[in-house]
Amino acid sequence: MSAKVPLSPPLSPKPAVASDLLAWYDANARSLPWRAPPGTAAPDPYRVWLSEVMLQQTQVATVRPYFERWTTRWPTFAALAAADDAEVMAAWAGLGYYARARNLLAGARVIAAVHGGELPDTEAMLRTIPGIGDYTAAAIAAIAFGRRAVVVDANVERVAARLFAIQTPLPTAKPLIRAAADRVTPGARAGDFAQAMMDLGSGICTTRSPRCLLCPIRAHCDGFAQGAPERLPVKAAKRARPVRHGTMFWLECDGRVLLRRRPAKGLLGGMLALPTGPWADTAPLLDNAPADVAWRLHDETVAHGFTHFELVCALASGGWRRHPDTIDGEWWPIDALDSAGLPTVFRKAADAMRRICR
Repeated sequence: MSAKVPLSPPLSPKPAVASDLLAWYDANARSLPWRAPPGTAAPDPYRVWLSEVMLQQTQVATVRPYFERWTTRWPTFAALAAADDAEVMAAWAGLGYYARARNLLAGARVIAAVHGGELPDTEAMLRTIPGIGDYTAAAIAAIAFGRRAVVVDANVERVAARLFAIQTPLPTAKPLIRAAADRVTPGARAGDFAQAMMDLGSGICTTRSPRCLLCPIRAHCDGFAQGAPERLPVKAAKRARPVRHGTMFWLECDGRVLLRRRPAKGLLGGMLALPTGPWADTAPLLDNAPADVAWRLHDETVAHGFTHFELVCALASGGWRRHPDTIDGEWWPIDALDSAGLPTVFRKAADAMRRICR
């Protein structure tokens, strides 16, 4: 017999949440390069769109320098639409979830070609742009265009679950949490309200040890009143991620190392990377090596966590004694490898190999 899922009570009215939270936000809003200060004109839609995509599953501190370099290099939809695919992917290297970069480029080209270089201003039209889903469409509509939209990211989800003491476990609770956020979202200043909820979740209503005594909506919070807000939202037990194994190949020729561009579709698509064999349940050793040379397998390995699996790779090195043009790929100067824009897992491998082979 399956365990019963605890049900949450009907959502109670909380009419003062928005006004109390906005008053706090007016005095405490974070200064971020993609934001407009509270109560001022809406920020540039391009910057809102770019920041929302970059911030998906990535921390603000990590995104900030990428955002500033990106907007200096490609300050408009038109500039990004005209960019070279490889340059965009290299500029994204290190942020992870590389499908976001491919979608940004595809989205910019649709906006330039179909929408005259202007971002649509409704959730429905925004969802027609590559890479813009329900959350991102709501965030852009609210923040860039002032439309009332219910914006629910991980921070807002946590605040709403605690505010209404929603006991239903995730992910079952998601519709109820969205309804709770809808209940408190105001008609005016919806963009400021969304950003206020994000700031509250990131700085005060944190996952562990929430700072409830500093919370501007503590008086309205059912989770606080019940005495254990840190237990909310209730999360399902995580499943262990499977482990896959691979080998990364370091092939040198005259102070350069062989890189290959990964297929456009798939994990880390379109990125320059060290050649690698299959990623499998058991170690593939030298399967699919990029050349028939005397490979040396090293004791050191590199590991990296992806969303759905953990990757552990062996490292193999070898030398190419024939003409460089007789093998497919790009020969990159080892001393300049940091400028190749390698994805994080391949950068880890390159750092290890430079140390091993030094």
